[in-house]
Amino acid sequence: MVPEVVFVLGAPGAGKGTQCSLISDEFGFVHLSAGDLLREERQRPGSEFGEMIEEKICNGQIVPVEVTCSLLHKAMQKSGKTRFLIDGFPRNKDNLDGWERVMSDKAKLVFVLFFECSRDKCTERCLSRGAAGSGRSDDNLESLQKRFSTYLNDTMPIINHYDQQGLVRRVSAEHSPEAVFQSVKEVFGKSGLERIAN
Repeated sequence: MVPEVVFVLGAPGAGKGTQCSLISDEFGFVHLSAGDLLREERQRPGSEFGEMIEEKICNGQIVPVEVTCSLLHKAMQKSGKTRFLIDGFPRNKDNLDGWERVMSDKAKLVFVLFFECSRDKCTERCLSRGAAGSGRSDDNLESLQKRFSTYLNDTMPIINHYDQQGLVRRVSAEHSPEAVFQSVKEVFGKSGLERIAN
């Protein structure tokens, strides 16, 4: 059976991670965060990609797609499951082309879940996450400015690309996590993705 994938996109701080863990619990999806996989790889002793990943992340840049796709594919195989939320990917045209080149025959994209949230709200969330000790080297104002311009210049065209194919499901992420999740549940219900108890 070809694995089913939902891409989860939104600005830094839109609450993608929080919503993904709620979706995983309710719908039995495996949550794969491209960023987390890259951060783990960066810290893995002897990783051939570690230094390059560190440099890209600190500069708010995007890691080469072959690296990200191979980490995602490995994680999908290792899980032994068939439904995946891929959070924070594809982030740019290169990611999109790479996914279509490397993964389109290995997984089926069901839809793109897009969390819309104002820049002020997102910035406030990331800074308070950083202040609370998120352990993320990029939860600071300087990195955030770079991450936002990367998001606007590189990720928004991806949303538009999938929008033209009728694959984007928009959810406002301005509210509390519980309220946002109610909207998310409706999206999954309408897409015929039934709840699966883990």
